[in-house]
Amino acid sequence: MTFLLNIDVPDVAQATRFYTAAFGLSVGRRFGSDFVELLGWPAPVYLLTKPAGTIGAGGDRRRYERHWTPVHIDVVVDDVDAAVARALSAGAILEAPARDAPYGRIAMLADPFGHGFCLLAFSEKGYDALIGSS
Repeated sequence: MTFLLNIDVPDVAQATRFYTAAFGLSVGRRFGSDFVELLGWPAPVYLLTKPAGTIGAGGDRRRYERHWTPVHIDVVVDDVDAAVARALSAGAILEAPARDAPYGRIAMLADPFGHGFCLLAFSEKGYDALIGSS
């Protein structure tokens, strides 16, 4: 079993520039002008052009201002502060600056299309540091 990540965006060219600059991903294949495969993470990322206002899952209209979703991307990095700087220079929006947590260091951001993501560097114990804490 495997998985892939699909990200709806209003402008696939702008999204390609953002995700390649922010995360060092590279273009794999292009499927016409509205569908791009990005490689470099454990799972391929597919950027799909879906105009704002079109109907998505559950009958919701797509919108690209900041929105909440219970599913988001955590990008595990070696250096959160350097990754934040890189993402911001690519056009990300900082929502919560990097902070230390028992499991490592984390920052919360959003891409230019309203999709939230976290940058995370694990401590030596990682999430195991949370075992036994209340």
